[in-house]
Amino acid sequence: MTITITEPYMVDGATEILSDEALAFVEELHRRFVGTRDGLLEARRTAQRDAAASGRLDFLPDTQEIRDGDWTVAEHPDSLQDRRVEITGPPAPAKMAINALNSGAKVWLACLEDALSPTWFNLVDAQKNLYEAARGTLRFTSPEGKEYTLRDDVTLPTVVVRPRGWHLPEKHLQIDGSPAVGALVDFGLHFFHNAKLLHDQGAGPYYYLPKIEHHQEAKLWDDVFSFAEERLALPHGSVRATVLIETIPAGFQMDEILYALRDHASGLNAGRWDYLFSLIKYFRASGHEFVLPDRAEVGMTQPFMRAYTELLVKTCHRRGAFAMGGMAAFIPNRREPDVTQKAIGKVRDDKSREAGDGFDGSWVAHPDLVEICREEFDKVLGDRPNQVDRQRDDVQVSPEDLLAVEKAEGDVTEAGVRMNLYVAVYYTAIWLSGNGAVAIHNLMEDAATAEISRSQVWQQIRNSTVTADTGVTVTAELVERLLGEEVERLRGEIGDADTFAKYFEPAAGVVRELVLDADHYEDFLTTPAYELLD
Repeated sequence: MTITITEPYMVDGATEILSDEALAFVEELHRRFVGTRDGLLEARRTAQRDAAASGRLDFLPDTQEIRDGDWTVAEHPDSLQDRRVEITGPPAPAKMAINALNSGAKVWLACLEDALSPTWFNLVDAQKNLYEAARGTLRFTSPEGKEYTLRDDVTLPTVVVRPRGWHLPEKHLQIDGSPAVGALVDFGLHFFHNAKLLHDQGAGPYYYLPKIEHHQEAKLWDDVFSFAEERLALPHGSVRATVLIETIPAGFQMDEILYALRDHASGLNAGRWDYLFSLIKYFRASGHEFVLPDRAEVGMTQPFMRAYTELLVKTCHRRGAFAMGGMAAFIPNRREPDVTQKAIGKVRDDKSREAGDGFDGSWVAHPDLVEICREEFDKVLGDRPNQVDRQRDDVQVSPEDLLAVEKAEGDVTEAGVRMNLYVAVYYTAIWLSGNGAVAIHNLMEDAATAEISRSQVWQQIRNSTVTADTGVTVTAELVERLLGEEVERLRGEIGDADTFAKYFEPAAGVVRELVLDADHYEDFLTTPAYELLD
């Protein structure tokens, strides 16, 4: 075995998670699939350049037969039939995992990706917690002595694990002197330790697949699943995967992605925040018509977002797959009841719209929102587990509809530029401190929202966007000044004495480099930030 660990174990129970047999399985996955992964990442870069040059995307001409074909995905297992409310969050620390499992949701999306800062401690701790969750033994005692255990008076949610995207490395595991593929580390460790047990329980193994940009990337996951099933002597099709449609090219390949995974596919999810990030990224230099309003103005009722979500429901139900709605990111604040009540009303409206549009379930980020989401879907579903039988033949979506950014209502404002810089620095500092999801002004921010924030600023500088509130042009000089002011604002709010404050300067440095480099756009904020992470 030529896989090496560059950091100490640090986590109690890590020797079991990082056993020789488990690491050998990860190494085998890496060696078998890393070459294909590398080729697909290079193809991404080519596709992005072509889209930026042309200012458009289209449905693929060479897969017309798949889109026109009469086929469906595999029949769904009982434990995934009812997904009306899914709670998302990282599987580390254990307290958060236990709270999610005790929330009353139908599904827990255990996120090893955007909601988890990939420190070595976090990654190993998350795998340990997933291991114990599968066996019903997960528990935690706080420093104050408070016990957290799994409830025995409710049915615990089905666990669906989200590994990292294909682009991310795992520097703490080296294979032949190079970082392992982060996605295969996350999947490999979880599958090796839990797949057979979960299959025997009728509860998995199930996964959410992020950041896919082409149906060939979905096919790579399908090949990984088939190999892993054979390797561990599980029946073909034991794995079920839900794909996040959170990149703009994937929005044009929904049929193809489901087809590539058809023996393993469970459904598609409207990953709204990363979808906006991807749209900005792809067309960041394609002209003013692709400049979005302030992030707070780009809701799901904007025409191009309606086209995307309605096409997703239509595609999923035509193929017998589940259509999963997007995140309700609001975090209730008991100290501000008026703000909370108003925000809960918006959550209800959002979930009511999704249920009415035909989605089979949706996401929330906080246990207090589980019942609200459930109530809105109960109104539509009643006793039915889902509404896959509801076909949306009335929906007709063109490439122009998916790219109709110029029809979006709202403005670019200096206040919006400031908020983007504030969120980007705040979140990056939190991420560097080892936390992947944090409430900022009563909203759950993760890597996706930070990506939108920094990308909008880069795009606004590139296109010399004029702000509607102050009438000034967004320039590098303006952004440099505003960035400094927002860092000082954060210092005033947090205070230098807070241990978290030491991460402001490195976070601001990352954001400054990302938004002010006119000659280069970094595809993912987490790539340079990862180099600073312990």
